[in-house]
Amino acid sequence: MNKKITIGTRGSRLALWQSEWVKAALLTKYPECEVTLKIIHTIGDKILDTALSKIGDKGLFTKEIEEQLLDGTVDLAVHSLKDMPTATPDALKIAVITAREDPADALVSKNNLPLEAIPSGAIVLTGSLRRRAQLLHFRDDLNIQEVRGNVQTRLQKLDDSDAAAIVLAAAGLKRLGLTDRISQRLDPARFLPACGQGALALEIRSNDTSTAKTIAFLDDRMSRATVTAERTVLARLEGGCQIPIGAYAQINGDQLHLRAMVADLSGKNLIDAEACDAIDQAEAIGNTVACEILKKGGRAILDDIIEHL
Repeated sequence: MNKKITIGTRGSRLALWQSEWVKAALLTKYPECEVTLKIIHTIGDKILDTALSKIGDKGLFTKEIEEQLLDGTVDLAVHSLKDMPTATPDALKIAVITAREDPADALVSKNNLPLEAIPSGAIVLTGSLRRRAQLLHFRDDLNIQEVRGNVQTRLQKLDDSDAAAIVLAAAGLKRLGLTDRISQRLDPARFLPACGQGALALEIRSNDTSTAKTIAFLDDRMSRATVTAERTVLARLEGGCQIPIGAYAQINGDQLHLRAMVADLSGKNLIDAEACDAIDQAEAIGNTVACEILKKGGRAILDDIIEHL
């Protein structure tokens, strides 16, 4: 067991909540261990006046943390898994996937209206192309507008604007004690979340066997299976976190069911596929679903999006 662990984390309230949660779990199991947090500002935190899709999507919220992990400044990085690229630097690895919080997206609306009751032409805020595409797929009469910032900032922008609603991850709202702001939980089997949404990834140096053993108790087998299936789709489609790709895997008994989709930016052309197999076939399930999406025309959609971003 490590005597001292330094956790690298972003500085938002949500990121700090996540890292403090990991810290508390470590101290509960190893009271004699010294655990400290180091706040690291990423490019995604610094550039707030540009859409994420315009900045690029390779490690927007992870690169700077990974650099300090590589040089030994920190021993462990705590990430929202949905923010992580599918390719990890050779000298690093995701050692733990924690038990997953609610993977769904949530609608926060004025007057507590569900999505179907929001007036035609109303403004709905989101910084995600995936959410934009699906909102327009279900409600092409809405005016979808860009918003950036942490959870509290985005909620304040909703409150201070003429917008009718905003879509955020349910997990973040719940972790921050903001469940009362949720007007509607968007069923993840229908409104597909980001791959890995709701799960935390604990990243370490590949050769750091001591830290690996120390944090191993936090790994959740079921969460690892579901997010593996989802992220396999993302990797196979070569889509970054800013491409309109959604996936949702769930476990029933010894079976894992996966549904995934890719959509164009207008939401008019949405291609989905699904598959089911044994839990230990998570990667194979993800590949099957991704291949089916590509067969149905997903490649043309992806190429067109990448060309116009």
